[in-house]
Parts: sequence; C-alpha cells; structure tokens
Amino acid sequence: MPDMDMETVILETRARLMAAILDADRARAAALLADWGEARGPETAAIEILEPTLESIGALWDGAQRISLAQAYVAGKVAEDFLIAAAGKSWDERPCAGIAVIGNIEDDFHSLGRRMVGIFLASAGWKVYDLGNDVLADAFVETALEVGASVIGASAMMYATAMNIASIREEIDRRNVSSTIRLAAGGAVFRLRPELVTEVGADGTVGNAIRAPELFSRLAALSPRGVQP
Repeated sequence: MPDMDMETVILETRARLMAAILDADRARAAALLADWGEARGPETAAIEILEPTLESIGALWDGAQRISLAQAYVAGKVAEDFLIAAAGKSWDERPCAGIAVIGNIEDDFHSLGRRMVGIFLASAGWKVYDLGNDVLADAFVETALEVGASVIGASAMMYATAMNIASIREEIDRRNVSSTIRLAAGGAVFRLRPELVTEVGADGTVGNAIRAPELFSRLAALSPRGVQP
C-alpha cells in the first residue's frame, strides 16, 4: 500500500487481525503477525499490532458488545503462538526468569487482560501461577509462599474492585513478607488513575501487558528470592 501513510496501514492491519481473531482463524492471524514481524521486527509487531488489538478485544469482552469465550480463547492462543514463534523456543526451553502469581482481585471478573499478562510473562521466561478471577487476598499470598513467587500481580478493571488490592498489601504486611514478595497492580483503571497504585499499596504498574515482564523483573530484583531455579 505505497500510497497510504503508516498510521493508516497500522490501523488497517489491526482491523484485519481483529477480524481474523473474531473469525477464530488462527492461521490467518499468525500469518498477518509474521508478515508484520518480518517487515518491522517482532517487538514492533507486538507493540504496534498485537497489543492494541488485544486491548480492543478486551474492551469488547468487558463491555456491552460481548465476545464469546471461544473468541477470547483464540485471542490468547494467537498471542501465545506469535510469542513462541518470536522467541524461537518453546515455553519449557526458556530459562526461568522468576516465579509469579497472578489473578483478578476479589469481585473482579475481567479476565482477558490478566490472561494476556500471563502470556507475555511466560514468553519472557516466567513461571506463572494464574489463580483466575475473584481471588481473595490470602489466596494470593498463600500461593506465593507455597510456590516461592517473588511477585504477585493483581488485576482489576474498575475503581471499586481495584481498592480490594489493598487487602493483598495488608496480608503481605501481616505475614511480614513485604521484603520477599512484591505487589504489581494492573487493569484499565490504573491507566486512567495511576495514583491508585500508591493508594492500594502496590509496588508498581505498567500501561500494557507487553511491559509486564519488565515490571516483574524490576520488582523481583528487589526481592532476596531473586530468580528461582
């Protein structure tokens, strides 16, 4: 498309990827991402095409224009397929970057964003324990202690549920493990109101799932647990 500016091409490519995912056509989605990655690099493909498309799908999942569970599943598998191909190794062959426990905090059921974080963490070599939706604070901390995790990642979509993340901080402090287990918070509300990170007692946040490994690695470096074998 030589007569089109790059912004238009990017928007049209995102739309094509969205259509492939909603059609449950993993092969078409994979080919589109592979072509973009070959032309502009895998990281650029993830930032320019994959992540914004996943955010759009997440908005559909969380909003009035619901998508099916099958379509959400395909979105996750498309991301996983691309990241495995970009890494050139299977999940099991990658060196361990650390251990993380993730989940949606109590009363929160907006799962797609959390699942994307898990995929990007796994692609970066993290061993991820995903506890799912509506997770109580003590379950986060108890699991982190059991598996030797250095970072807990809690997700929330709305302000009301985001404030429940503060209960994880309280549980971490109550058990006196704040030096060994760090707390990351994420979800749409933290992009809109970044000051909530301090309010809920989290150690950090990032604006998208692609940057989650960077945050988790930074937080893990503050923990004496460090990288786990």
